[in-house]
Amino acid sequence: MMIAISPKATLYERDFNLWLEDTIAKLKAGDFQNIDIENLIEEIAGVTGSDKREIENRLQRLIEHILKRCYVSMPDCYRGWQVTIVNQRQKLVRLLRQSPSLKCHFLESFDEVFDDALKIVQIEYDVEFPDTWQFSRDIDSILNVDFWE
Repeated sequence: MMIAISPKATLYERDFNLWLEDTIAKLKAGDFQNIDIENLIEEIAGVTGSDKREIENRLQRLIEHILKRCYVSMPDCYRGWQVTIVNQRQKLVRLLRQSPSLKCHFLESFDEVFDDALKIVQIEYDVEFPDTWQFSRDIDSILNVDFWE
């Protein structure tokens, strides 16, 4: 009879929260030799990817609702679209205030995000939407201007 011995799971694999607390404690104590560097790098890289995805998701939702508000003639829906616009703008402002370097990603991803938003609203409404963004691409304008006025 053969007994398989499984490799001992690391703290990272056994208890992620405990691993985080342990890593923080080691960093604070300057115990750099005993830090699980590989997993720490992986987690930090994951955070930046998460923030970029959040920028893209919120920007797409914002663009969808700006397009609806500007081009879809449904006055009963205007208020709901404007609430979503304000909400997404507030969340984007907070995220960009916390991480100003993400402004570059905001601008770099704008065309792709616009194309994705346009596909959604074209399916949702039988309306002629412009194939390109018709307004200012300046971040301040996108986050503040009511383009429909």
